[in-house]
Amino acid sequence: QVQLVESGGGLVQPGGSLRLSCAASGFTASSYFMHWYRQPPGKEREWVASISDVGRRTTYADSVKGRFTISRDNAKNTVYLQMNSLKPEDTAVYYCQRVGLWGQGTQVTVSS
Repeated sequence: QVQLVESGGGLVQPGGSLRLSCAASGFTASSYFMHWYRQPPGKEREWVASISDVGRRTTYADSVKGRFTISRDNAKNTVYLQMNSLKPEDTAVYYCQRVGLWGQGTQVTVSS
């Protein structure tokens, strides 16, 4: 079955860290650019970060640049999003995506 499954979300205090994982199955993730998006409560889904197929190129939204790091382990068919210095405005459902396919999302809540 072709799917993306996110994990690693949760409740964290401001200034804390989380690492999200996106496990790909049913296809070879190394053939694709991979992306993270997020949807804050009551808002539109927005792009967060992207990584090239072999992982040499990464890009970030201005709102997360310097705090988030996208990476991939093609041997494990998995993409990661390391999130540091989290802020309440980072609260959202985070989605992994490749062309034509979305994961189900994982909730991240940043609150004291």
